[in-house]
Amino acid sequence: MAYAKDIFRQNFLEYASYVIKDRAIPDIEDGLKPVQRRILHTLIEMDDGRFHKVANVVGSTMHYHPHGDASIYTALVNLANCDLFIEKQGNYGNFMTGDEAAAARYIECRLLPFAKKVLYNPEITEYVESYDGRSKEPVTFPAKIPVVLIQGTEGIAVGMSTKILPHNALEVIDAQIAALRGEDFALYPDFPGGGIMDVTDYRDGLGSVAVRAKLDVSNPKKIIIEELPFGVDSEKMIQSIDAAAKKGRLKVATVNDFTAESVNIELYLSKGTYTKDLVDALYAYTLCEQKISVNSLVIKDNLPHLITVSDIVRYHADHLLKVSRAELEVELGHLTDKLHIRTLERIFIEERIYKRIEQKRTAEAVNEAVLSGFRPFEDQLVRQITAEDVEHLLKIPIRRISLFDLEKNREEIEQINADIKTCNNNLRHLTDYAISTLEDIKKDLDTPEHRRKTVVRNFDMVDVKEVARRDLDLRYDETTGYLGTAVKTGDVVQKVSEFDKILVINKNGTYYCNPVQDKVFVGKDVAFIGLADKSSLEDLVFTVIYQEKDTKKVFIKRAKFNSGFIMNKAYELLPDPQNNVMKKLSTLPNAEMTITFKGASSRYKESTVMFSDYLIKGAKAGGVLLTKREVASIRIKSAKLVEKKEESSKPAAEAPAEERQAEEVPVEQKAEPDNPQGELF
Repeated sequence: MAYAKDIFRQNFLEYASYVIKDRAIPDIEDGLKPVQRRILHTLIEMDDGRFHKVANVVGSTMHYHPHGDASIYTALVNLANCDLFIEKQGNYGNFMTGDEAAAARYIECRLLPFAKKVLYNPEITEYVESYDGRSKEPVTFPAKIPVVLIQGTEGIAVGMSTKILPHNALEVIDAQIAALRGEDFALYPDFPGGGIMDVTDYRDGLGSVAVRAKLDVSNPKKIIIEELPFGVDSEKMIQSIDAAAKKGRLKVATVNDFTAESVNIELYLSKGTYTKDLVDALYAYTLCEQKISVNSLVIKDNLPHLITVSDIVRYHADHLLKVSRAELEVELGHLTDKLHIRTLERIFIEERIYKRIEQKRTAEAVNEAVLSGFRPFEDQLVRQITAEDVEHLLKIPIRRISLFDLEKNREEIEQINADIKTCNNNLRHLTDYAISTLEDIKKDLDTPEHRRKTVVRNFDMVDVKEVARRDLDLRYDETTGYLGTAVKTGDVVQKVSEFDKILVINKNGTYYCNPVQDKVFVGKDVAFIGLADKSSLEDLVFTVIYQEKDTKKVFIKRAKFNSGFIMNKAYELLPDPQNNVMKKLSTLPNAEMTITFKGASSRYKESTVMFSDYLIKGAKAGGVLLTKREVASIRIKSAKLVEKKEESSKPAAEAPAEERQAEEVPVEQKAEPDNPQGELF
C-alpha cells in the first residue's frame, strides 16, 4: 500500500507541475501559454507572406503540441482575435454576438510582421527538442513588450488559476517606457468591446473591477445598449433581460437585437414605465453590470508567481534591456565579421595575393600561400585569419576579382565602421536604445483600433436587494402552519421581495431567520413574523413577559435584535427555556401594562407599569423580576412615553413589602380576547 501511495504522490506531483507550467499558466517572458507559443513558432516556420489554411497550421503545430487539433484550433482563433500577431481571413466569430468561428478548413491566417519584430530572434532564443525529438521549439520568445498584459489570459491548473485582463497596448508601452526612466505609472484594463469600468478595487491586478454596459437613455421610452461589459455577448445579455422580465423585475415590452459590427440592443419599455425607472434595475438584475475578479499568476523562473501588473511591466523593462544587449552584441559580432571579410577581400585583391596560388599544386600549398601573403598586412586585420576565411577567399570568382571596385569596398568598410560605432554607442546608452525600440514599436500600433475603448469611471455597483421591490405577499396560514409567497390561504403578514430574510418567533420562545421561500412549514404556534433586515430591526423593541414554571415568578425582558443571523439556526429568546414559559410578546415601543393578581385584596388586586420603565438589552440578556405573586391576567394597551410621577408609587409604598414588589413588573397568564395592536400573543 505504501508503494502505491508513493507512486500516486509522485505521479500527481508530476502531473500538477506539467499542467501548471506546460498548459494553463503563461510565461511572464513572452506572455504565452505553450500552445500559443507553438502556434506562433509554426507560423514563423511557414511564413512566406501568403495566407495559410488554419487546418494546415493546426496540423503543422501538432508536430510540437501533443494534445490534439481541437485545443490548437481554439487557441489559434483566440490568439488571432487579439489582432496583435496574426492576420485573419474568413469568419473568426464575433465576440459581440457570441457567434463561433468557422471550421478550420474554411478560414485562413498568416503571421503579421509585427510578430517577428516583437518576438522573433532565433540567434538569442533558447530551443529545446519537441516532444518526439524530431524538431526544435523555443523555450520562450525574447519578447520586447509584456504580451500577457496586452492580450490578457485565463487558465485553470491544479490548485491554482490565472485571470489577467487585457490592457491597452499603447498604454502598456508607455508604462514600460516610464519604468525604464524610473517614473511612476498606473495601468488599467481596456476591453475590445468598450463599456464602462470602475477600477477602485483593481489593486494593481490582484483585486477586481466592476464593469457596466454603455446605455443610451436619451429616449424616455427606449433604452439602447451600445457597448457590452467584458465577457458578455448580445445573446447572453438578451437572455438575462428576458429572465428578469419574466420574473417581473423589468417592465420591458420588446427587445430587438441589431448587433453586427457594433452592439445595438433596443429595449422598448412597457406602458407607464420610463427610462429613469429602469436603469438601476438593468444594472441589478441583468448582465449590464458585472464584477470581475482578477488573479495575475504567471510562470517566472520556472515557478508560478502571483505578481502585480506594475511588477510585470518593471520585469519587462529589465528584460528588454537584456534582450537589447543580446541583440546588439549579436549585431556587433555580425558587423565585425563583415568588416573582417571585406578587409580580407580588399587586401587579397588589391595586393594581388591571389597571384601566389597560380603555381601551387596542393591544397596545403595554396592555403600557406594565402596566409603568408597576409602576414605583411596583419596590422590591418580585424582578427586572425581562420581556415574558413581562406576558404571564402579562394571561392571568389575571377570575374569578381577583375571587376573589383576598390572605392566601393572602402565606402562599404566606412559604413560598417559607422554601424559598429553606432552599435557600441547603443550598448553604452542601453536604456535610451530600449526606449527608442519601444517608441518604434508604438508607431506600428498607433492606429484607431488600438486606442482605448473602455471608459474608466467611478460608480457604485447597484445592490440587487436595494432595487428589489417588495411586491410579493408573504402569507401565513395558522391552521396549516405554512408560510411563504406561494401560500394561497391565510393572512398576508408582510410585503417582501425574493431577497428578504424573515424572522420567525415561536410561542415557546425559540426564534430563527429564513430566506423568503415559496412555501415552508413553520408550525402553528408562531408569535411573530417580520423582516430580518437591519432597517426593519433597528427600531423594533420586543417586550417579553415570561414565567418560571416552578416558582410562578414573572419576569419582563425588553430586547433588540441585530441582523447578524445564521440562516435556519434556532435561537432562544428565554434565558432558561426548560424552566420558563412565554406569556406575552409585544412590539409596542411603549405600553401600559396592568397586572391582576390572584387572591389579592381589592386594594392590591392590580398593579400598573410602563414598558419604558425597563431598560432595553440584547436578545441574550436575562429578564427583570416583575412579581413573585401569582398572576391572574395581564392587559397591555399602547401608551405614550411618560415619566412616572412620584405620587403614582405612593400606594405601593404603603402596601406590604411582598406586594410592593409586584408593582415593579406585572405579567399576564391568559391571552386577552381583544389584543391591542402591537401585542402579538
